[in-house]
Amino acid sequence: MKKTVIIGIGNSGRQDDGVGWAFLEEIEQKWQYLCDFEYRYQLQIEDAELISHYDRVLFVDADLNQHKQGFEFRPVPALAGTSFTTHEMSPGNVLDLCQKIYTKSPDCFILAISGVSFELELGLTENGARNLLNSLYYFEKEFLVSG
Repeated sequence: MKKTVIIGIGNSGRQDDGVGWAFLEEIEQKWQYLCDFEYRYQLQIEDAELISHYDRVLFVDADLNQHKQGFEFRPVPALAGTSFTTHEMSPGNVLDLCQKIYTKSPDCFILAISGVSFELELGLTENGARNLLNSLYYFEKEFLVSG
């Protein structure tokens, strides 16, 4: 199996923004020896070094888009940063830095889970929780099998 890290992005104190962390909490209980897990509020430059040590990276984050299945799984292409601040780094920006600085190019994917509310409140919304379950099912049936 390829050396894999799953990076959950979000904030559990902002309703559905916590879906990335909730995903990790569920997966860690069942698959703790299968891959590594990292929790992030946001991606930063240092994450380029982190992912350089892996063959495969899965970023999990909340998404404002309402996807048909409640989530979208897609590859992450390298994307040169165009922002004046590193507080807006995307998975593609992190991969681009990893390629340029460390000459490594892990297979990167994003699991974007649809969220509906991002207010200051603990706990996922009903829709967010349902979308989390759908994404977990997909992860176990498709992502783990391919790795």
